[in-house]
Amino acid sequence: MSSHPIPIVDFTPFLDGSAKQQAADQLLESFKSAGFVYLTNFGIPEGEVSEMFGWLKHFFALSHETKMLAPHPDSGSHHRGYSYPCQEKEIQYSDSGDEFTIAPPSMKESFECGSEDNDFMPNIWPPEGVFPGFKEACLSFFWKCHEVEQNILRALALGFGLEEEWFLRYHETANSQLRLHHYPSISSELLETNKLTRISAHTDFDTLTFLFQGEIGGLEVEDPNEPGKYAAVPPIPNSIVLNAGDFLRRWSNDTIRSTMHRVVAPPGVVAKDGLLPSRYSIPYFCAPDMSMIIDAIPGTWSADQPKKYEPVSVKEYAMKRFAANY
Repeated sequence: MSSHPIPIVDFTPFLDGSAKQQAADQLLESFKSAGFVYLTNFGIPEGEVSEMFGWLKHFFALSHETKMLAPHPDSGSHHRGYSYPCQEKEIQYSDSGDEFTIAPPSMKESFECGSEDNDFMPNIWPPEGVFPGFKEACLSFFWKCHEVEQNILRALALGFGLEEEWFLRYHETANSQLRLHHYPSISSELLETNKLTRISAHTDFDTLTFLFQGEIGGLEVEDPNEPGKYAAVPPIPNSIVLNAGDFLRRWSNDTIRSTMHRVVAPPGVVAKDGLLPSRYSIPYFCAPDMSMIIDAIPGTWSADQPKKYEPVSVKEYAMKRFAANY
């Protein structure tokens, strides 16, 4: 965290098999030291990422009434469909999970989807004919992200000294979530006075998250060695920003970090007439199957370093965190 806020790992050697263990070790070490990593050459061509950004920009340019034809349910446990600006709030739990803080409203709108086979959390789409091609584009990109997810989980398994498919056995049902984000243009004064946020400081609850950043920055990551000190994470071409979630931290017996992060005014951008420019991003959240019971990863505990947590039900853990964000 000295010369650069987070490490950069080229994923090519893992994908082409030329140095799989080396890439896996670099990935795991980044999670242990920073909780975050830039992953370059991760497996989705830059043109396909740009095409998805085109779809999301067109979607968010639709009228509010049109977007509300696919509304996010009032229940926070069903993360699908469209959420309007300030509908969602960030909840940050204590390590015990019994206490939490609520941040100011997030000035962003989003659209969420996942696998069409997810009966626990069905997708919510605009009615047929309202925005032709959008559903197909989202699902196609979701499955491309799912393939990236599987390769990352394989690399993590190798880093832990396990066989490649170890984590995949806990992620068989594609219980993941694709989000499209739009942060509307906003008065810089509202952010500076903390009346609104883009996204307040928080950790993610899942196994891992990766983020496609647009041209406008604003993501910041807390320095794990200096709590309260944040560093900018600017966009790097043909990369994703990958971070470990609270679930993976717990699963790893706290050998991996789940690091606080936030979205603020983009660095070096001068507000025009007091307004900051819009920002777009695409996060993908990877979580284990709801039916699983998770215990500490082999090799992360011993007689000298005992397990810190009891086994936990994925469904119980996830429902508590999901429901609190709305």
